[in-house]
Amino acid sequence: MKACFGVVTVLVAMLAGCAVSEPPIVHQPMSARPQPAPSALPGNGSIFQSGSYQPIFADRVPARVGDTLTVTIEEKTATAASEETTGDRSSALSASVDGGVQLPFFPGYLEKKLAGAALSTDGSAKSTGKGTNKAISTFVSSISVTVVDVLANGNLLVSGEKQVRQNGDTEYIRLSGVVNPRDIQTGNTVSSTKVADARIEQQSKGNNRLFAEPGWLTKFFMTVLPF
Repeated sequence: MKACFGVVTVLVAMLAGCAVSEPPIVHQPMSARPQPAPSALPGNGSIFQSGSYQPIFADRVPARVGDTLTVTIEEKTATAASEETTGDRSSALSASVDGGVQLPFFPGYLEKKLAGAALSTDGSAKSTGKGTNKAISTFVSSISVTVVDVLANGNLLVSGEKQVRQNGDTEYIRLSGVVNPRDIQTGNTVSSTKVADARIEQQSKGNNRLFAEPGWLTKFFMTVLPF
């Protein structure tokens, strides 16, 4: 009895493991603290404060770890593929036997039977195939991200997460990628189409998700069954 209970426990644990959600695909971490100001700057005085130093003629765009900017997500993809094949083949064969044919081993017998005989055969084969594939997806939103690293060429590695909970349902929007400071527009905004190595994901958790997503036992059988 104990052995059976142990087997059932292990089986349930294995099945429950199938329900574990996949880890995020975005770069980690989701945020970073600002770095201290360079020590080469003058010390704090009555007017100058090194912690908030900003050159007068420099654009106030994100350039250091901990700075933030807003990414406008405007992803739209449309793909279509179509393939069609047609094949047609026909063949024909005809033959006749004259009465004057001399056949060995059976002289005079088969000549009479085959006199004027005609043979004919024909065949045809035809195949047709057609396939069409079409997919359209649209993702429009916005998210504020944090500079988590500054690359050697000045590009910014950004990453961020936004969570919205409403009526017990939680929606997660995560984004990470590399931004060229030259692509940052007024208001510290940049389009997601300008983000290199962009990783964008949207996940939801709650009652609506539970109703729409198959159960863990269904996922298990969908994984192991070959049909």
